[in-house]
Amino acid sequence: MTLLRFEQPDGERRLAEWRHIHNTVVPPAALPLDAVRERARRYRLEVALLGDLPVGCTTVRPPAGDGATATVIARVLPDHRGRGFGGELYARGLEQARGLGAGTIETVVLAANEDGLRFARRHGFVEIDRYVLPGETAEWVDLRLA
Repeated sequence: MTLLRFEQPDGERRLAEWRHIHNTVVPPAALPLDAVRERARRYRLEVALLGDLPVGCTTVRPPAGDGATATVIARVLPDHRGRGFGGELYARGLEQARGLGAGTIETVVLAANEDGLRFARRHGFVEIDRYVLPGETAEWVDLRLA
């Protein structure tokens, strides 16, 4: 039985919570609220709550391309890591991606986020690419579920 409940950020409060979690976990990719609103229209976003306390968020980018590749990203605030929440967020995102018809699952992790890379590898992901976006300095790692 899960302790978490999940809500799509369709109001300003949940959008701001999703943004806070995202920006805390991946500060080099910090987003303004307008960008979060735009992502909420293109992707499936959720906020994970422990009671009323936001502890994590997910992004599921719908399948695209020849391999019907979906991207699943789970983020957990540092104070709430190590309690199984990441696994629960990931499993939920994976189920959503597969329900959308994904044939291939990928994720992306900030290279400096060693916890995130360990988590992805522990869940069967293998590295397929490392890169720095033009004009930026942060390194990103793309991984694919083996």
